[in-house]
Amino acid sequence: MRNPVQRKASVYRMVMDKHVCPYGLKSLHLLRKHNYEVEDHWLTTRAETDAFKQEHDVKTTPQTFIGDERVGGYTDLRAWFGNPLPDPDATSYKPVLAVFATAAGAALAVSFAAFGTPFTLRTAEWFVSITMMLLAMLKLQDVESFSTMFLGYDLLARRYVPYAKVYPFAEWLAGALMTAQALPWLSIPIAGFIGTVGAISVFYAVYIQKRELKCACVGGGSNVPLGFVSLTENLFMVGMALWMLARAI
Repeated sequence: MRNPVQRKASVYRMVMDKHVCPYGLKSLHLLRKHNYEVEDHWLTTRAETDAFKQEHDVKTTPQTFIGDERVGGYTDLRAWFGNPLPDPDATSYKPVLAVFATAAGAALAVSFAAFGTPFTLRTAEWFVSITMMLLAMLKLQDVESFSTMFLGYDLLARRYVPYAKVYPFAEWLAGALMTAQALPWLSIPIAGFIGTVGAISVFYAVYIQKRELKCACVGGGSNVPLGFVSLTENLFMVGMALWMLARAI
């Protein structure tokens, strides 16, 4: 991280009637967070913005200047302060952690509302079933993208392509029915079937073929690697199906 003697900066950013540049606001906040006195210059028209870009030979705004040095846009400014943005193509488990944390919080909250305590057997059941629904929701945001990634490793989808688009709907339905503890004759076979096929497919692709693939478990645009997470998702479904079957017998 740099320690400039001069604590003044200038930001040139787009502020128009129908558009206020969000990166300009982020740049202002970042500079003020580091105790800089900021001269905030508004570019209020497209012509004014284009003229500024041409004058400084830049392609984008905002642009930040500290002293006589042009630092650049928001991404450049973060790097200048020693905190670059993470690589968008880097592996990340954040989407999965967010799903698990949300499902756990929802299960604990519902258990408290229903039984007066967050720690019940139903909490564990709701955690699994709500996790299924949340993961299915992420897939359903872009079924086409999910199905394309899913076809890369699912054994059944490779033999019957439409299954790739059916899967997220089936997962959501099974999760919803298990959350409500309704129609177990339907939810148990659905969860058991798709979970078993999924677990076998992931295990074969990752641990037998040793392939390095991205997991479609949180949708088609994720950077989560195929492996433990997807296997866990499928084993959750199988385990939940077996548990509910045992309770029904």
